[in-house]
Amino acid sequence: MAAPEEPELSQAQTEKLLQFQDLTGLESMDQCRRTLEQHNWNIEAAVQDRLNEQEGVPSVFNPPPSRPLQVNTADHRVYSYIVSRPQPRGLLGWSYYLIMLPFRFTYYTLLDIFRFALRFIRPDPRGRVTDPVGDVVSFIHSFEEKYGRSHPVFYQGTYSQALNDAKRELRYLLVYLHGEDHQDTDEFCRSTLCTEEVIAFLNTRMLFWACSTSRPEGYRVSQALRENTYPFLAMIMLKDRKMTVVGRLEGLIQPEDFINQLTFIMDANQTYLMSERLEREERSQTQVLRQQQDEAYLASLRADQEKDRKKREEQEQRRQEEEKVRQSALAEERRRRTLEEEKERKSECLPPEPPADDPESVKIVFKLPNDTRVERRFLFGQSLTVIYDFLFSLKETPEKFEIVTNFPRRVLPCLPTEEQPNPPTLKETGLSRSEVLFVQDLTDD
Repeated sequence: MAAPEEPELSQAQTEKLLQFQDLTGLESMDQCRRTLEQHNWNIEAAVQDRLNEQEGVPSVFNPPPSRPLQVNTADHRVYSYIVSRPQPRGLLGWSYYLIMLPFRFTYYTLLDIFRFALRFIRPDPRGRVTDPVGDVVSFIHSFEEKYGRSHPVFYQGTYSQALNDAKRELRYLLVYLHGEDHQDTDEFCRSTLCTEEVIAFLNTRMLFWACSTSRPEGYRVSQALRENTYPFLAMIMLKDRKMTVVGRLEGLIQPEDFINQLTFIMDANQTYLMSERLEREERSQTQVLRQQQDEAYLASLRADQEKDRKKREEQEQRRQEEEKVRQSALAEERRRRTLEEEKERKSECLPPEPPADDPESVKIVFKLPNDTRVERRFLFGQSLTVIYDFLFSLKETPEKFEIVTNFPRRVLPCLPTEEQPNPPTLKETGLSRSEVLFVQDLTDD
C-alpha cells in the first residue's frame, strides 16, 4: 500500500520553510517541514525551539512529554565490560558457597515474589518523579555521610540537565547508578570510586552524574539504561547528533582496570567527538559569517538610506531656495507693478503745466541721479508736494529720493511730517523764477 502523499504547501508556507532552513542551517527539508508542522507553522517558535535544542536547553514552545529520557541505547557498537564475581577457591570456599547457595536462592526468590506482589497492592513510588534535583542532592549527602567527602565531583542537577550540559560542552558524561542493596556496592565505592587516581581522572576528563536507584530520578534512569547488575556505569556522548551510550561497565571493577576501560572507550570514540566539534565550529563560523554579512548589508543599507536622506534634504533645500527666489521675484514684480501704478496715478493727478508767460510760473530744471535733466514749470503758489509728485511720476526717478538746492545746500521739505503736515509752497520756500534742483537717490539708504 502506497504511503499517503503529503499535502501541497501554500506560497506562504513555502516561504516560511525556506526562511526556517536559512536561519537554522538544517540541510534536510523534510526535517524543517516536520519542525514547522509541530509548531503550527509558527516560524518564531520553531526557530527558538531549534536554537534551544542546539544549546542543550529544554524546549520552551514544544516541551517533551513525560517519558523515559531519549538516549540512544540501541547502538550495537556499544562497548560493554562486565566483571563477574570471582569463583570460590579451595575446599573451604566451595563448602561455604554450596552451604549458602540454597539460602541465597530462597532469599532472592522470596524477595522477587514479594516485590512482584507488592506492585499489585501499592504502585512503586519511584515511578513518579516529583523532585529530580532533590533526589540527586539527597543521594550526594547520603554518599558523603557513608563514604566521606573525598569523591569525584558529582553533577548536582537532573539527568536531563547533565545530558544537556555534556551535549553543549561536547564532553563525555559518565552515569553511575548506585544499587544500595547490592553486595558489591560498598566495596566499589570505597576501593574504586573514592580513590585518588579515579577522582583525578574523572574530574579532569568528563562530567560525572550519579544517583541511587532507590530514588525516583535514579529509578527512571535505570529504566532507560537497563542495567543488568551493580555497580553500573554508562559512558554517554554526542554521537551522530544525538546523545548515545558508547560504553557500559558492570560489576565490581578495580581502579586501574576502571581507568583503563574508560580510557579505551574515550579513545575509541574520540573521532566522533572531534567530528562534532569541527561541525559545530563550522556552524558557528557560518553563523558568524552570516552575521557579518547581515551587518555589512545593514551598514550598506544605512549608508544608502543616509545618502537618500541627504539627497532628499539637498533637494528640499534647493526647492526651498528656488521657492524663496521665486517668491522674491514675485514680490519684486508686485512691488514694481505697484510702483508703476503709483507713478501713473501721481502723473494723472498733477496740475497742468502753466504757460511760459505766466508771471506766477517758476521754471525748474531737475538734475537726476543718472545725469539726465528734466525741465518743467510750476506756479509759485503750488506746494512742494507737486514738485515731488512730478519727479516721482518719472520713470528715470528712483523709488526713494530727496530734492536738494545747490547753494546754499538744503533739502526741500516736500513730504508732510508730524511737525509740518502741510509742506510749504514754492514761494514760501524762497525759490526764484528759474531754479536748478538736484534729485538725490535714497534707495540704498
